[in-house]
Amino acid sequence: MSTQKVYILDANVFIEAKRRYYAFDLCPGFWDALLWHQARGEVMSIDRVKKELERGKDDLTEWAISKMPEICFASTDDQAVVDRYREIVGWVQIQSHFLPEAIAEFAQSPDGWLIAYAKATGNVLVTHEVLAKDARKNVPIPNVCEALGVNFTDTFEMLKNLRARFNWQPPA
Repeated sequence: MSTQKVYILDANVFIEAKRRYYAFDLCPGFWDALLWHQARGEVMSIDRVKKELERGKDDLTEWAISKMPEICFASTDDQAVVDRYREIVGWVQIQSHFLPEAIAEFAQSPDGWLIAYAKATGNVLVTHEVLAKDARKNVPIPNVCEALGVNFTDTFEMLKNLRARFNWQPPA
């Protein structure tokens, strides 16, 4: 296994960036940086996140399909990932503080697969979700990561670690 840190991106990293602070027309450098770091094997996601992005049927969907290489979205079919997924879902199911609806939703979402992939590969999951010890109505990714020893961070820390820079230019 490589010692290079790889960032595994949650769908909300793409979606929040597109909707808010790194919109395609506001900060194209963010999207270029993702592609650049992806080409160096430092940034990727999983197949189930790609499916989630494809459901949006918007410019983010088009970008994910046309710009991000297929290899950026790793398969979750690997046996090590499947084994970690079972472990993660099993852990979530025995947590009595989560409502049954939250547990069912977690099992249907890509979140468990993201965590499983990060755990199986020893890489860092990137999400906008935050640790929420009191959560009952949802299962926050950071809660699971912390409990099961999976490294996680947010977009901004990832960008700092990758030494990304978005330089302003006056309008043409």
